[in-house]
Amino acid sequence: MRCPFCNFDDTKVIDSRLVAEGGQVRRRRECLSCSERFTTYESAELLMPKIIKTDGSREPFNEEKMRSGLLKALEKRPVSVEHIEAEISGIKRALQATGEREIASRNLGELVMEALQALDHVAYVRFASVYRSFQDLDEFRAEIDRLSSEPGSAKLDQV
Repeated sequence: MRCPFCNFDDTKVIDSRLVAEGGQVRRRRECLSCSERFTTYESAELLMPKIIKTDGSREPFNEEKMRSGLLKALEKRPVSVEHIEAEISGIKRALQATGEREIASRNLGELVMEALQALDHVAYVRFASVYRSFQDLDEFRAEIDRLSSEPGSAKLDQV
């Protein structure tokens, strides 16, 4: 590992520990030349499937694009960053677990909606309204009624 301070080619590992539920290794390193210390994170590089858009085009999976959509739906909602990151990790694991090289954008959207439903019902309805192109209030009401009738719908009562 190259030192970020002096660009020397050799560093030694001082400490290693698992982080992110065992998905990453955090390493404290020390440069053998300038003695500066820094932290690196190591994780397995797994290939994510390409996303097949509704028009048939294909694009690489973009975690930031997915995160942006989640954060827009969750804007001003009482959901911790840790819960959001856990759901993002879960979605990525689910995509990798399919073993497919390509996945339809609709399937990814459904995974995002499941994650939002688990996090916050208001954010779920916000996302669903855009994702499913709600045209009028009746479609909002139908979705809210469906959520209200599900077991564990107490989250709707908090809003």
